[in-house]
Amino acid sequence: MLFGSYGSYVFCDGAMGTMLQARGLKAGERSDIMTMTSPETVEEVHRLYVEAGSEIIYTNTLGANALSLSASGYSPQDVITAAVTIAKRAAAGSSKVALDIGPTGALLEPVGNLGYERAYELFAEQAIAGWKAGADMAVAETMSDITELKAAIIAIKENSSLPIIATMTFDKTGTTYLGCTPELFAQTANDLGVSAIGLNCSLAPAEMMHTVERLSKATNLPIILKPNAGLPDSETGKYNIDAVEFARQMLELAAVADFEPAANPQMGSKLQAPKRIMLIGGCCGTTPDYIRELRKAFINER
Repeated sequence: MLFGSYGSYVFCDGAMGTMLQARGLKAGERSDIMTMTSPETVEEVHRLYVEAGSEIIYTNTLGANALSLSASGYSPQDVITAAVTIAKRAAAGSSKVALDIGPTGALLEPVGNLGYERAYELFAEQAIAGWKAGADMAVAETMSDITELKAAIIAIKENSSLPIIATMTFDKTGTTYLGCTPELFAQTANDLGVSAIGLNCSLAPAEMMHTVERLSKATNLPIILKPNAGLPDSETGKYNIDAVEFARQMLELAAVADFEPAANPQMGSKLQAPKRIMLIGGCCGTTPDYIRELRKAFINER
């Protein structure tokens, strides 16, 4: 079992992109290219998450497919091989490395012009590169199109032996912007045999409650939760939910996703073991401090 060596809670990392922006990545620049142009910076971010207690860290490869990289001068093999190597070096054997695979950057037919077979080829190329480089698992994340997610999962399964985590990004209505529901997501992921499913990006923890409740009722798989730290200020870029408040909201979100009973940190009560394994982390705006606060909140680590 993929998470058999962990406890009830598995702590993932937080944001990569916003961490790199704080270290010189300019607006509009590709974060994955920093793997090649500033590998020491990417490694520093990984190491900070490992030191904060992240048991799974994601490679800096969210958009590293041949379509998105076509004008960069780098191939997916270049970027992914370097990214996995950097992440494994930072992990130093104490954390697992997940190959991060995001959307292709193009809409699939019939909404857009990208064919399913071409999407499959793009994802397969990424999976092969990550598998050969030594990634421990793959995560297909920030997906909005269930067909694109299906292409990614099947490509990973058919071209590597990597276990798969799948996450989609939903809006406040409980659907993705292309209309996928939590129930359809769960059915697809269950049928394709992924190791864990959940939500990432777009919303703060408190805004995910209803969607997570629906998802948890539709699957028995481990649940992964990686919300944003709220919204960024238009002038400063600072996100509006700090690490302590993020952890408080995550306790409530995890309760919805199957904790029994829910903990109340204000009352000093302790979390009981969840019914299923929970993977906990953050997306845009979160930092290693957020991971530390999550560990404090979930396992009373002082």
